[in-house]
Amino acid sequence: MANMENKRQEEKPAATNEHLAAIAEALGKEGSPTEYSFTDRDVILYNLGVGANRKELKYVFEGAEDFQTLPTFGVIPPFSAEMPFDYDAIVPNFSPMMLLHGEQYLEIRKFPLPTSGRLLSRGKLLEVIDKGSASIVKTGITTVNAENGEDVFYNEMTVFLRGAGGFDGQKKGQDRGAATAVNEPPKRAPDEVVESPTGEDQAAIYRLSGDYNPLHIDPGFAKMGGFKAPILHGLCTFGVAGKAVYDRFGAFRNVKVRFAGPVIPGQTIVTEMWREGKKIVFQCKVKETGKVCIAGAAAELA
Repeated sequence: MANMENKRQEEKPAATNEHLAAIAEALGKEGSPTEYSFTDRDVILYNLGVGANRKELKYVFEGAEDFQTLPTFGVIPPFSAEMPFDYDAIVPNFSPMMLLHGEQYLEIRKFPLPTSGRLLSRGKLLEVIDKGSASIVKTGITTVNAENGEDVFYNEMTVFLRGAGGFDGQKKGQDRGAATAVNEPPKRAPDEVVESPTGEDQAAIYRLSGDYNPLHIDPGFAKMGGFKAPILHGLCTFGVAGKAVYDRFGAFRNVKVRFAGPVIPGQTIVTEMWREGKKIVFQCKVKETGKVCIAGAAAELA
């Protein structure tokens, strides 16, 4: 009995692990609502940023009868969403320079999408996974119409934090259906292939929609991040792929991707798509190198 008592005293209760305690506290909270107001101009700027051209009037001319917002615009309103936690609190050794955007999941909950209005976004922590030498942090953001509270978008973002693991945290992620699906491409030729050239100024345009990370515009900052030149935003590539799916198959109610490699502005993104019932499985490659830049991707048609 004495030995058992000594063993109990030597054990470290979970409550004394500051990171696990911070995670537990954050999981029960939601960030304050963050407002995002937009007009036709913002929609056009986003559409241009993900590859729309002057001939596609429905994407670039507010006077077009079928003027519309591309579905992947849904990732824009949450950019400034407030989270109910600090990364420094939930993981050890956090450094912004060691953060990688791993996956993105988007639900479109309102059809047709508005081309202007006021939206409110609220963020929450979904889970933190301890990978030993790194950690994975997953957050969810719900975006609603500020006027009536109606859901418009829901996003889940997965970030990989190098050097921020080893705190006795959760080892395996939860299964959340479409948001965590693996989405392996079928063993057959794609049903549709779309080549989307990007301009050398693509990242400079896309960043004006709200993602001002200097990694995508400043050569010096890009070199600090391990890249020879500024790279295209992962969410820009996401938008290019989403546009290819939307143009070929129509509206989708959700889309999920895994970011597998960088794209340099000026390169061509090749989106390969397979239709599996109401699900479009897809992947993207860089035409000039043959390397995959988006993997594990799928969209469920509306």
